[in-house]
Amino acid sequence: MSEYCAIADLWLSLGADTFVFETFTEPDTPIRLGEYIKGINSDAYIHISFALTDTGYTKNSYWCGDLLSAADNSPAVDSVGFNCGVGPMHMYNILGKLSLPQKPLFILPNAGYPEMINGRVVYVLNPDYFAQTLGECVRQGVSAVGGCCGTTPKHISLLKEQLKGLDVSMPDTREGKTSHIVVNKTESTFGEKLKRGEFVVAVELDPPFKPDSDKLINGARLLRDCADIITIADSPMGKSRVDSVIMSLKLKREVGCEVLPHICCRDKNAVSLRSVLLGAYMEGIRNVLVVTGDPVPGEYRGDIKSVFNMNSYTLMDMITQMNDSIFENGRISIGGAVNFNVKNKDLEFKRLLKKCESGAEFFLTQPIYDSETIEYIKALPKERNYKILAGVMPPVSYKNVQFLNNELAGVNIPPELVARFRPDMSRQEAQATGEEIACDIISRIKDYVDGIYMIAPFNRCEMVRSIIEKSLWHN
Repeated sequence: MSEYCAIADLWLSLGADTFVFETFTEPDTPIRLGEYIKGINSDAYIHISFALTDTGYTKNSYWCGDLLSAADNSPAVDSVGFNCGVGPMHMYNILGKLSLPQKPLFILPNAGYPEMINGRVVYVLNPDYFAQTLGECVRQGVSAVGGCCGTTPKHISLLKEQLKGLDVSMPDTREGKTSHIVVNKTESTFGEKLKRGEFVVAVELDPPFKPDSDKLINGARLLRDCADIITIADSPMGKSRVDSVIMSLKLKREVGCEVLPHICCRDKNAVSLRSVLLGAYMEGIRNVLVVTGDPVPGEYRGDIKSVFNMNSYTLMDMITQMNDSIFENGRISIGGAVNFNVKNKDLEFKRLLKKCESGAEFFLTQPIYDSETIEYIKALPKERNYKILAGVMPPVSYKNVQFLNNELAGVNIPPELVARFRPDMSRQEAQATGEEIACDIISRIKDYVDGIYMIAPFNRCEMVRSIIEKSLWHN
């Protein structure tokens, strides 16, 4: 931002009073720059232009309608538009999905899409098509048209001829395009329960390493009447498992339960993440848990590269924009992860609030064991616009409690709980101890949270069901 302001200062000192900011992919920077310039010269004219992809989103995943709205609502902006990124027909199609801003709208698409010929980028010579298509854009109510990459004097000359005598005062033919009736609207039952203030139970199951889902399916059936939603992890700890969305769809279809797939940013770029969300939505998924994702294990990093094109905040932003723009048959409820086991709990709470700004509605905590974390959650504001599900993961053996305490990031088990497990305990005795610990944690925290998030150790669904029955059904 500072470098832009320095350039603006230079031009202002030379007497410039018109500023065009082109090819931005997010609204904040150009709007703030416009505000800076207007603060120095209130008569300056500010035009902002955004670059889109053919989906109507920028490469930063901002929806074009949201960009127009942000610029239209800013006193610092005098006109707004789009340039570059797409050809004339894609620009025309994108405009057809929008409502006109109150301010003048300028569009400058590329002449088309280039080809690589003998090592050179060459645009197809299509000036007639270019002029005719932009003429249709003017009929839609665009204030000014022009061209970006690949545009030649011939394109502009024919465009000028195309606009001669055009009745640009004709009524906006797009009136009412964004108003429509949606039938069979599908909302998240889980999300609706949270909004009504009902206590909910989520159970996390790990998808299998092999293409065999029988155990998971049978476990989900066992939990169907005691859990509001089954949540499926996305290759936790960076180790390949069956895809979380595909596994969730199979559970939804074969078990009939509501599902919450985790979607992490480690393995997919923005294009792939958006495709996953579109497919999941089409198949009726209305809940997702957005996480940045565990890193790839160190021993594999030489061969496997993490992507991290997005993080949890930017992916939440993208889903929020998709909710507002293209998800017409009910919204996706967005969940986030929070870890109150850290030393600086206030900083983690600030991260939670930032995720709320990006669209998160509910949060699943890391497994809770210690009193300090429980007391912190108890002290959180009682009136809040987000929901918290307390994570509970019962240890199941001496080795398991040692692993959780020493090798699982974000988990801290007090020594007195670790000491309850012995190397020579039977499976039944160790599981009973784990159930007692889990029931005690739930009893201490359930009145201060909006739900419980049970993490089934090794997918031991019968153990999880027993804990739910003892701690939540038999009070």
